[in-house]
Amino acid sequence: MISDRVKVGVQQAPHRSLFNALGFTEEEMKKPLIGIVSSYSEIIPGHMNLDKITEAVKLGVAEAGGMPVVVPAIAVCDGIAMGHIGMKYSLVTRDLIADSTECLAKAHGFDGLVMIPNCDKNVPGLLMAAARINIPTIFVSGGPMLAGHVNGKKRSLSSMFEAVGAYDAGKINAEELRNFEENVCPTCGSCSGMYTANSMNCLTEAIGMGLRGNGTIPAVYSSRIRLAKHAGNQIMYLVKNQILPRDIMTREAFMNALTVDMALGCSTNTMLHLPAIAHEAGIEINMEIANEVSAKTPNLCHLAPAGPTYMEDLNEAGGVYAVMKELAKKNLLTLDIPTVTGKTMAENIEDAVNLNPEVIRPIDNPYMPNGGIAVLKGNLAPDTGIVKRSAVVPEMMVHEGPARVFDCEEDAIKAITTGKIVPGDVVVIRYEGPKGGPGMREMLNPTSAIAGMGLGSSVALITDGRFSGASRGASIGHVSPEAAVGGPIALVHEGDIISIDIPNNKLELKVSDEELAKRRAEWKPREPKVTDGYLKRYCALVTSGNRGAILELPKEWK
Repeated sequence: MISDRVKVGVQQAPHRSLFNALGFTEEEMKKPLIGIVSSYSEIIPGHMNLDKITEAVKLGVAEAGGMPVVVPAIAVCDGIAMGHIGMKYSLVTRDLIADSTECLAKAHGFDGLVMIPNCDKNVPGLLMAAARINIPTIFVSGGPMLAGHVNGKKRSLSSMFEAVGAYDAGKINAEELRNFEENVCPTCGSCSGMYTANSMNCLTEAIGMGLRGNGTIPAVYSSRIRLAKHAGNQIMYLVKNQILPRDIMTREAFMNALTVDMALGCSTNTMLHLPAIAHEAGIEINMEIANEVSAKTPNLCHLAPAGPTYMEDLNEAGGVYAVMKELAKKNLLTLDIPTVTGKTMAENIEDAVNLNPEVIRPIDNPYMPNGGIAVLKGNLAPDTGIVKRSAVVPEMMVHEGPARVFDCEEDAIKAITTGKIVPGDVVVIRYEGPKGGPGMREMLNPTSAIAGMGLGSSVALITDGRFSGASRGASIGHVSPEAAVGGPIALVHEGDIISIDIPNNKLELKVSDEELAKRRAEWKPREPKVTDGYLKRYCALVTSGNRGAILELPKEWK
């Protein structure tokens, strides 16, 4: 066992004395040491129940013959961090989580890991850590929130942000806004639509690192506690049989995850996280492949914000396995690959049943014939731009309009909420990319303001930042190269015509090559917005959004 290095032998007598200080018995020291990486905190609704999940996992580990040891992982609540400097600290935690988990696992000689994440960046951060450390690992999340109810309709956090826009537009009054405020988030759990947290938890099932229901069982259901106990049991099977994350997280598994992503209509943030996780597993995924996958993968689900159904509905309809069962009917998945269940993916989904053909459309009757996410390219985005196609209204699939240019999110929000953006406009928010932000802020506030002001079917938004999974509309993010490194988005002038053609995957600035060359010659890099602390280091190391915003040493450091 790996833990023998801290438990066995004369030289380890000091180590054992410290285990004695922790209250370990001699019998416990002979058992495999299982690190339970808990993201529990009292500042994130999606994590406030993780103490109960952690206790259930501990019971499962102990029951199956292991010695459970709880260690922490940080997390940021994107909703609370939204719209201010706090959002600069969201994406960047993904790498802190991976690094700190590596440190804890290596320093203490863990034989296996149970990862307990729930929200946006700590799911991919812990997946990155699992691939990097490569000891037996299983995931069990905290589960999604139940949908709220306002005026007899199911609602979620995106409804809340859009209600603010409606209030600014004079469409609802303060009392109606308060009604939303008090009712859209009724329970603990990750926010109830197909936002980033739920997207990544669902893809953890699709990639083979979580048990059935990990992505969809609501946080408040007792079956979530039973799932946690089963995960605790199962890690001991993985340790005994030395089934490692890199045995599971293969290229085929990532392609399965990308396919399920398209069918579910997941958050565009998955286009950042999947390449980053794959990179840690020694696999390079070029996001241009997303269009190839999308072209042959029908979109089967329209969960909020794309449609009126929520995570609890997906769970009741059969969950991720039922979606995969539909995809398997047209041989869109590789199924003869291992998973944490100890069975192949084919065996996992064998008895899955689609119980609601409106929540999970049958493969022959999809919402759209192609996937939920599209990668756009053109002279405005030579590398990539990403859009959640399944959340775009038909009239905005093709759009051309004048650029309204802003060099930060705050200026754009002010213009939107004061009525300075009109139908037909294309809002451009730049210098918000991985380096330019720094930290690649989510743009839920401006997209929600556009929707709330009634402009969702007539105004597009383009940014080198990114979008919350709660965003909807013609919202094109991850534009690469970003403005901070001189990408074409830095050269856009107020009033330039921008052409968006989502069906043909094109994003074009209607300016001549000669004019762009002239502007490029005149462009000068801007001073970083943050010049100290962790963000200064992050800015120096982070790569482009089209590469997953991974951290990489500068060439001169190598």
